[in-house]
Amino acid sequence: MLPELIVGLVSFAVALVLGVLIGILYRKKVAEAEIGSAEAQAKKIVEEGEKLAETKKKEALLEAKEEILRNKNESERELKERRKEVSRMENRVSQREETLDRKLENLEKKEETLNKKIKENTELGEEIEALKVKELEVLQKISGYTVQEAKDELLGRIEEEVKHEAAMKIVEIESQLKEEADDKARHIISLAIQRCAADHVSETTVSVVNLPNDDMKGRIIGREGRNIRAIETLTGVDLIIDDTPEAITLSSFDPVRREVARISLEKLISDGRIHPARIEEMVEKAKKEVDASIKQAGDKAIFETGIHGINNELVKLLGRLRYRTSYGQNVLAHSIEVAFLSGIIADELGIDSTLAKRAGLLHDIGKALTGEHEGSHVQLGIDVVRKYKENKDVLHAIEAHHGDVEPRTLIAMIVQAADAISAARPGARREDLENYIKRLQKLEEIATSFDGIEKSFAIQAGREIRIMVKPDEVNDDQMVLVAREIVKKIEAELEYPGQIKINVIRESRAVDYAK
Repeated sequence: MLPELIVGLVSFAVALVLGVLIGILYRKKVAEAEIGSAEAQAKKIVEEGEKLAETKKKEALLEAKEEILRNKNESERELKERRKEVSRMENRVSQREETLDRKLENLEKKEETLNKKIKENTELGEEIEALKVKELEVLQKISGYTVQEAKDELLGRIEEEVKHEAAMKIVEIESQLKEEADDKARHIISLAIQRCAADHVSETTVSVVNLPNDDMKGRIIGREGRNIRAIETLTGVDLIIDDTPEAITLSSFDPVRREVARISLEKLISDGRIHPARIEEMVEKAKKEVDASIKQAGDKAIFETGIHGINNELVKLLGRLRYRTSYGQNVLAHSIEVAFLSGIIADELGIDSTLAKRAGLLHDIGKALTGEHEGSHVQLGIDVVRKYKENKDVLHAIEAHHGDVEPRTLIAMIVQAADAISAARPGARREDLENYIKRLQKLEEIATSFDGIEKSFAIQAGREIRIMVKPDEVNDDQMVLVAREIVKKIEAELEYPGQIKINVIRESRAVDYAK
């Protein structure tokens, strides 16, 4: 039993060894076969790669040859074009050289001709000079005078004639001056009579500010008059402080300035702090208040007349008419009256009364601008309503209301009639006041027409004009010259009674802020 078992184990072991050997031999054979196959495949890939590389190489060579050929052709073409351009430029240069040669040749010919003419003219001049000397010698022999003696004789005769004519002219001028002196004397007397109309002028050019007590007058005047000077300088209004108890009179032909001064004084009196800095602050506030009241006056006029859709800027200009007078008649009140009259007439004629009232209200709108712009109030009114796209009938009514053009519409005729009715009412207008105000406005216009003038104010009923100059443009020495030039222009362009004081003021300020 044991031997059989041993034999079986040995047989199993031998079989196992043989199996392992057979497996190893088989795997070796398979591996050798795979290696051979891989080598064959690698060789095949290498051969294909070499063939592909050879193909690519040939293609690259062909492309390089083609590129070289193209570049060569392009270079040859450019070279040909450049050769052609060079050839053209050479031809052009040759032509210019030929032209220059011809011009140079012509210039040389002209120079030669000119030299000949100069020589001829020089010879001719010498001959003329010689003839002149001979002629002078002959004249001296004939007249018996030398050149200097002849000049003296001629000047003496001319002097005698001039003296005679001057004497005759002086007699003529004296006669003319006597006639003009009589006319001017009558004119001065008439103006003096007009200025004596105290009640009439005070109603439109004077305002009164009530004071809490007479001590306030001294505070308003200030130390050495600095406060009152500051108020008059900033507002352009003349402050009259007299024996009237507890009252100060403000005098100015410009109602806006007078209103600003009145409000400023009332604020200063109420506040109690009166000094130049505070005065300047109150004047600025008063100007803002007056601007606001101007807008309110315009709105009120629109509301009273029942007219809507007027541009805000035109409403402000209407408000400014509250502070304008025409021959003593308030222009805003006049415009409102013309609007109502135009509406009534239009209703009676059965046409658009609203348009008629609109034209009547705006017919004198240009008077709000006459103090700032040149031109008649008619032309200024036309320009401003055209700017704000007003109705063409309104524009024509403004244009025709003084007969500057023939009225072409019923609206224009109605406004013209209403304007005449309002102005012709008994007591509506006073012509002498208008002339007085125009003279004061002319004074200010003359002063501000010079360079370096910042602003000017006519005060003391036109007997004084206060002028502020720009300190960086006019120095102290130039102030005297400016004053003299203004005096000359006033004397030449304006007629006035008595004399006018020209007060030129130069003020420098330095302003800074502590932060």
